Amino acid sequence: MVRNNTALSRYELDVDGATAFADYRLAPGKVIITHTETPRALRGRGIASRLVQGALEQIRADGLKVVAGCGFVVDYLDKHPEFADVAA
Repeated sequence: MVRNNTALSRYELDVDGATAFADYRLAPGKVIITHTETPRALRGRGIASRLVQGALEQIRADGLKVVAGCGFVVDYLDKHPEFADVAA
């Protein structure tokens, strides 16, 4: 399950003892995702997509918008129009 680690300003997803994460910074009414990283051992398994999906669901639930500040999130939003309402 994706969690918001507010102390580190990142969304996190633990899988097989490793953590994928999406760094963010806050702006009024917005969450700017600046970087996503998946540990090498977890790559190619859709972990980053699960991470971004969970982050977007939390952002939506919090009534905020997302600004895609990294290429992976830009691509994810392009491929998942169901999150168009969350995009700033």
